[in-house]
Amino acid sequence: MPDNPSIVLKSSGFLAEIAPDRFVPGSVTLTVDGTPQSHVNLDDPSQLFFEYIQRIGHVIDQLGDSGSPITAVHLGAGAFTLPRYIEATRPGSRQQVIELESDLVDFVRAEMPLPKQASIRVRHGDAREVLEKLPPGLRGSADLVVVDVFSGARTPAHVTSLEFYTEVATLLAPGGVVVVNVADGPGLAFARGQAATLQCALGNVAALAETQILKSRRFGNIVLVGSRDELPLEWMPRLLAGGPHPSKMVAGRELDDFIAGAPIVTDATAIPSPPPSKNIFQVRRGS
Repeated sequence: MPDNPSIVLKSSGFLAEIAPDRFVPGSVTLTVDGTPQSHVNLDDPSQLFFEYIQRIGHVIDQLGDSGSPITAVHLGAGAFTLPRYIEATRPGSRQQVIELESDLVDFVRAEMPLPKQASIRVRHGDAREVLEKLPPGLRGSADLVVVDVFSGARTPAHVTSLEFYTEVATLLAPGGVVVVNVADGPGLAFARGQAATLQCALGNVAALAETQILKSRRFGNIVLVGSRDELPLEWMPRLLAGGPHPSKMVAGRELDDFIAGAPIVTDATAIPSPPPSKNIFQVRRGS
């Protein structure tokens, strides 16, 4: 049997590999440095697999009128799971993707091409540097900004600060939301700091995750949703009902309790997200 397609990324030196999902026909998983980064159902991109991606998908479903096109900016490309999802569920959407690893983008597009009709523009470079250079016309026009930036299994420090989120906020249209994927473990010091920082930058924040993760009992992903406008309370039961289960969403006083006085992160104090244990996410090549 031939090896799975793979490439050593020039910028990071990490190995990227695309492998078929043995349990979901028509689906593949992209791993980078042994860590699963993306899962794509090529036969049906509207089907999402990873728990945190499903939660982000539920948030996307609530934006505007169901099925209507949106303007989205994605910081971090992976295998373009969410851009594909948006194109499948909201055809005609205008999307911008920023990715540091240009050869990863080329690799993914060669092995799993994007829909030809999709309006997805890729900008190459560091997420924060490119963000600061985006066209003026894009500012104030984004219904959605997704922050899902990882180097291997960790989020780089410079995309976790108040200065960074303040810049992200300039992209938002009225009612627009920022969605941040935060990976953290017991204690949740990193996630609490990110929630405090996003709240300082935007004013309105909610956190959505599996119940045991929010209780700080195991490593996992927390989805933070932020907006300069009040987050619609009617979203909450729909987001929770959509699964995966069990799940919980915290906002308002509950979010303040979750933050528990965690300091706001600045460029001067920012650190990368904590690494997961090897046995949590990492997989062996060819497995």
